[in-house]
Amino acid sequence: MAEPRYRRVIVKIGGEALAGPDGAGVHQASVDRVAADLVAARALGISLGIVNGGGNIFRGVEVSAKGVERTTGDAMGMLATVMNALVLEAAIERAGAPARTLSALAMPAVCETFSRQRALKHLGAGRIVLFAAGTGNPFFTTDTAAVLRAGEVGAEAVLKGTKVDGIYSADPMKDPKAQRFERLSHQEAIERDLKVMDSTAFALARENRMPIIVFSIREPGAVAAVLGGKGRSTIVG
Repeated sequence: MAEPRYRRVIVKIGGEALAGPDGAGVHQASVDRVAADLVAARALGISLGIVNGGGNIFRGVEVSAKGVERTTGDAMGMLATVMNALVLEAAIERAGAPARTLSALAMPAVCETFSRQRALKHLGAGRIVLFAAGTGNPFFTTDTAAVLRAGEVGAEAVLKGTKVDGIYSADPMKDPKAQRFERLSHQEAIERDLKVMDSTAFALARENRMPIIVFSIREPGAVAAVLGGKGRSTIVG
């Protein structure tokens, strides 16, 4: 395995990766595979933080479109990310690595509350830290939370795990003519309105000169491969 190009990263994992072939809910075999990939990446000497989505359980934007107030829907979506983080934390520890969930929403009976100092302490102790509940605010996605947490803990890159092996001009599962990009600037990603991440996340990454690497989380060993400069991915930055 090549020398890792980064020493501290945030990995953004969508809720659909934890749903596996079921499409919704938690598919334990998929959770265990993702956890094994994260533990393997940590074994390279990487300091690892995770931000996961909650769309496999609940999507606040969708329920808001049906009449629920947006702030309420977003709060419900944040709770879904906490549930996913706890499931993933347990799987990581079963796979042999220490992990800790920090929630942007205070729920001390369930997990620790996020603070930068606490996160740095756990990362410094070699734990994989799961940052749950997004930013703790409505109207912000977990993509933005991933870039925000990366900046706060001094991460060198954000790794965004998706269903496909990079960024395309259109959905390659629907458009066989979709163009795949090897590299883009943050500004190009914003101007092209590429849907792999929201524009707020790209803008925050641009301001902080934070590279974003988009890869397929469905490939076993993909996280370690990206860290070693192997495998297919798109680099934004």
